[in-house]
Amino acid sequence: MEDLAPKVAADPEIPNKLYFRIGEVAKLAGIKPYVLRFWESEFSGLGPKKSGTGHRLYRRKDVELVLEIKRLLYEKRFTIEGARKMLETKPKREPARVPEAKKQGELFSGAAALCQELRRELKEILGLLGDSD
Repeated sequence: MEDLAPKVAADPEIPNKLYFRIGEVAKLAGIKPYVLRFWESEFSGLGPKKSGTGHRLYRRKDVELVLEIKRLLYEKRFTIEGARKMLETKPKREPARVPEAKKQGELFSGAAALCQELRRELKEILGLLGDSD
């Protein structure tokens, strides 16, 4: 039997950052910000922090939860209550793998040569400035 739920693209790639604003999360999930605010009132696990100015700041796990809620409601056709119960009984998902960060030394490979060149040029400029006295 064919699934009658609309075909939805695979979960979008979540950028590697600490916090997301409501507009960013809405865009990632393909929903309107007012839907996110409604879901916050319906799903206790979805509780973004508030900034000093009162803006909602979603963490990566919040974004993943939003995507899961959307999947349950839009693809699986759960009711709000059914999705809430499913999320409460579902074992915790492993966090999505974040691309491995480069080691600090790798970030600055070739920096020593660049620093030497800059140092040489600065000494040259300093020499020119000293000669103009």
